[in-house]
Amino acid sequence: MQYIDQGSALSTKNVPGRRLQKKNSLFYQQAVLENEEFTQRYQKNIEELQVFKDDAYLEPYKQHFQVRNTKFFELLEQIVKVESSLKDFAKGYEKYGFLISDTGITYKEWAPGAKEVYLTGDFNNWDKMQYSLTSDSFGNWEIFLPRNEDGSYMIPHGSRVKTYIKDANNQYQFKIPAWIRTTWQNEQNKIFDGVFYNPEVKYEFKHNRPPKPRCLKIYEVHIGMAGIEPRVHTFKEFTQIVLPRVVKLGYNVIQIMAIQEHAYYGSFGYHVTNFFAVSSRFGSPDDLKELIDTAHQYGITVLMDLVHSHASSNVQDGINQWDGTDYQYFHAGIKGQHELWDSKIFDYSKWEVIRFLLSNLSWWINEYQFDGFRFDGVTSMLYVHHGIGYGFTGGYHEYFNEQADIDSLVYLMLANDLIHEIYPNAITIAEDVSGYPTLCRNIKEGGIGFDYRMAMAVPDKWIKLLKEFKDDDWDMGDIAYTLTNRRHLEKCVCYAESHDQALVGDKTLSMWLFDKEIYSEMSTLQPETLVTFRGMALHKMLRLITFALGGEGYLNFMGNEFGHPEWIDFPREGNGWSYHHARRRWDLADDQILRYSRLLQFDAEMINLEEKYPWLPSGEQYVTEKHNEMKVIIFERGSLLFVFNFHPTQSYEHFKVGTKFQSDHQIVLDTDDVRFGGHSRVSPSYGQNFPVINEEWQGRPNHIKIYLPNRCAIVFKSIE
Repeated sequence: MQYIDQGSALSTKNVPGRRLQKKNSLFYQQAVLENEEFTQRYQKNIEELQVFKDDAYLEPYKQHFQVRNTKFFELLEQIVKVESSLKDFAKGYEKYGFLISDTGITYKEWAPGAKEVYLTGDFNNWDKMQYSLTSDSFGNWEIFLPRNEDGSYMIPHGSRVKTYIKDANNQYQFKIPAWIRTTWQNEQNKIFDGVFYNPEVKYEFKHNRPPKPRCLKIYEVHIGMAGIEPRVHTFKEFTQIVLPRVVKLGYNVIQIMAIQEHAYYGSFGYHVTNFFAVSSRFGSPDDLKELIDTAHQYGITVLMDLVHSHASSNVQDGINQWDGTDYQYFHAGIKGQHELWDSKIFDYSKWEVIRFLLSNLSWWINEYQFDGFRFDGVTSMLYVHHGIGYGFTGGYHEYFNEQADIDSLVYLMLANDLIHEIYPNAITIAEDVSGYPTLCRNIKEGGIGFDYRMAMAVPDKWIKLLKEFKDDDWDMGDIAYTLTNRRHLEKCVCYAESHDQALVGDKTLSMWLFDKEIYSEMSTLQPETLVTFRGMALHKMLRLITFALGGEGYLNFMGNEFGHPEWIDFPREGNGWSYHHARRRWDLADDQILRYSRLLQFDAEMINLEEKYPWLPSGEQYVTEKHNEMKVIIFERGSLLFVFNFHPTQSYEHFKVGTKFQSDHQIVLDTDDVRFGGHSRVSPSYGQNFPVINEEWQGRPNHIKIYLPNRCAIVFKSIE
């Protein structure tokens, strides 16, 4: 099997060689010692990698691991030799952009294709060529602006700045500095400007990061749409209004979308224009710091939804064609275009591109105290085909071939290595639909280094069942297989639905379940209809079985826990620039007359059940029954026994349930509880013992007998 080397990050042309010339022999001795230290941290011998000991099916693909890991170690060693350490290499924000010192301001950019570079802005009345930057032979441009005679800085805090360059095509263009940390949108022309951010009083964090959570119960949020009114909401509003809701529900992680600046609001934050800048729509950098600090005070871990898989093609506001070339940060020509996303693809073989992206990770961790990242679009990074028009069935030959993008894989290894070196308790999650093996094994074992992957097949399964199948035709074996089909020793974050399923063109689960009755039949003062009975029952059951069986972590997109109606649609020309579907109707959940409040209460009870009887970190799960005719799924997870009856009409009396537990059982959760909008058909058994019968059933040594209503799930504990 042959592998294509898609460009070498190790070639001398990409490494700033003058730095090597400046290092003395003492440095080299130190570098050798550091090399010895980091080789001790990893297993460089391919034959000894743990992944091959755990999975014999990987054996025929050792060449892939040899090529990938050799390149990783060579690049890591080169970084250490040139920059002293990976962490130092990833502090590019201390070398590029605006650097403030006691004596003045230094501004520096890497723009090898530029022919002239100037700094301009409010501070000099936009005189385009007053302040010229000087360049070195490596494409670095730099200028120093000393303090004014009165001691003030030449560029005032909050003033707009841009670079004015003569690019590679001899065209003069305004550009936002690539390493800019704040931007504002000009309301007159809607164009973004860079902003020099240097407040006299800087936010100081008051609270330490919380301990690493035992398991992940993630509340996925978007700040702009996190309020009731049809408008863009703010960091401060989220901190004051939404964060306490998350705490009350029992989630221990928030995952924040759309933090990096993006010129087009409707991109959901996935077309990033300014990688180091906080999206100014939601407030100031200090407002974001306050949000994270407050979350830490509550004991909540904060993850950032990070986009390093591609960048906005926006030339005016972003880094695309910054120096006039299409290959400064990205691959040249068609290779640098993502045809489905209309965006640009990074060239992960370039030294300064790697520095830019790794520094971006370091920036968000160190400056804002993020506790980790969910990496968006990882499938696009893993393969040269970017997953476009390519299906994956799970066969290893689909992953370990010439279509693997070695440069991207090496970058992801470096990224995970850096993140966990900066903050050992950091959490990284990969959004990968392909199922690349070893993605979530650590580097020493032979993996890419992620902690979790998204279980993306699960929400697609629920949508498919609701859209295309009658309830009578649901296949219990297929459901159980989808929920349990994950790679051994690689942890998954499962979810019934995220923001993806609710985007315009699709609907939330509740909308599929209740349909038009979501507008007229959600009041508890009205008699329940067949549609609302089905919707209330299945909404709870789908979420519970996903949470209980689908992975080692769980995620919910804000509002979906109470059955948020309709869909998500950001302001755009096609909807008249409306915010109607870009908000969260918390008022629906808070109205005790509406059925939404019952779903909200169930979600809180469900989340807190895992806190009381932990099962997510447990590798112990056993599916005892998946009976297709009866529409029953039964399984054990951790110390609990879960029983689901998806049958639309059939209830079962004296139903035998196999169990490994030796003592009597009690009910700890019942989806049919009247508090959750159910009918309390099981409630007479609350607090009662279900005697264990020491006779084998369903492959388990014991069994109990229960009443199992239709469209109901019951969770039992053993009283031992």
